Amino acid sequence: MNIILFEYATAMGIKDPALTGEGQAMLKGLTNDFEQLNTHFLISKNSTPVEGGACNPITIEEDLNEWINDNISVYDFCLPIAPEEDFILYGLTRLIEENGVQVVGSSSDAVCTCSDKYLTYQSLKDKIPVIPTRKILFEKINDYSDIIFTNRHVVKPADGVSCSGVIIIDSFESFKKAAINLREVTSLPYFLLQDWVEGDSVSVSLLTNGKKAIPLSLNQQNNSLNNGSIGYTGGKVPLIHPKEDEAREIAKKAVESVRGLKGYVGVDLILGEEVHLVEINSRITTPYVALRQMLNFNLGEAILASVKGQLPEEVYLEGEIGFQKEGNSLQLKVMR
Repeated sequence: MNIILFEYATAMGIKDPALTGEGQAMLKGLTNDFEQLNTHFLISKNSTPVEGGACNPITIEEDLNEWINDNISVYDFCLPIAPEEDFILYGLTRLIEENGVQVVGSSSDAVCTCSDKYLTYQSLKDKIPVIPTRKILFEKINDYSDIIFTNRHVVKPADGVSCSGVIIIDSFESFKKAAINLREVTSLPYFLLQDWVEGDSVSVSLLTNGKKAIPLSLNQQNNSLNNGSIGYTGGKVPLIHPKEDEAREIAKKAVESVRGLKGYVGVDLILGEEVHLVEINSRITTPYVALRQMLNFNLGEAILASVKGQLPEEVYLEGEIGFQKEGNSLQLKVMR
């Protein structure tokens, strides 16, 4: 069995503070988890070298898609980490599938559903509590002047990632201004308008074999607010919360409701008077970097096993780890 893995920003040589630190941290964690297996990982010649332990780096000069098309068929498994925006993760997952290699993660159909938050909303709205969401066409924003903006609302790109483009509005004028900004961050002809839900921003990390999902942890999300724009700055694993059991159960049901989700999945929620699902991330998310150091098993190997159908029998954590985005790096702090 041979495995290839990659993280989009480092494989593409992208130097973006919003992506680089988390990407390098996740790639380093994965190479450590997979070092006992026959594993290679991709890294662009333009990226900062990543210590891969016993895993073998492959430095690429060409476009990532081109490399996959020309080389990936010699591998049995591929674990991709990439953003949902512009359906990047979907395109890469589909390309891997088309080359006959098993994805260590979700199917391209499941990734497509989760990459468009409106598709996610439509597929789950009759099954679990999700935030009321409207699909707004850019060309028809003036048709929504009759919306009563007496309370705060949220606008966001349907294919956004890590709070990118998420803006709080409270009037039709701020709604139109936000729509102009959103045109710059999405290739889709529409964006989303959601009710504002007061509460704590959290995520649940899970493993799933495509039928059954097992929650691993409830995680705190630290978000900043600057002139109406929300930004993701880090978090903490685990989070103790009065609604923890409800959050875990809703996340579990959501993941089991989307056909084709496999491996590691992250579910974002708001814990207020009620629990509301925000979105599903069909990929490894930042809490992985902390979780892999706290679980009673090798998380990378467990992700591979879950794709093959086997889930861990016992799950428990030791300690508490915080993580914070600082410039081009992700800093971890052992809290207990």
